[in-house]
Amino acid sequence: MERIIVDVREPLEFRFGHVKGAINISPSEMMGGIPDKLADVPKDTEIILYCMSGARSNTAIQILEKHGFTNLVNGVNKAQVQAKYL
Repeated sequence: MERIIVDVREPLEFRFGHVKGAINISPSEMMGGIPDKLADVPKDTEIILYCMSGARSNTAIQILEKHGFTNLVNGVNKAQVQAKYL
């Protein structure tokens, strides 16, 4: 099964460094409904979300759950995602 890594920090934070292969979806994009970048993703795809401390990624998980996504993981931050999933 495919795994997607989503960095939910602001675009400027993403540009300063991110997990290799991660896509950037800002908090405002998350609050606007299903982000275009996830529109065609099956709802059971494993999606690992991270930010700086885990707070924004936790909020993003709650938003995605409301849109039917079921396999969501709070990776907390870049270092933890790199250590655990790459």
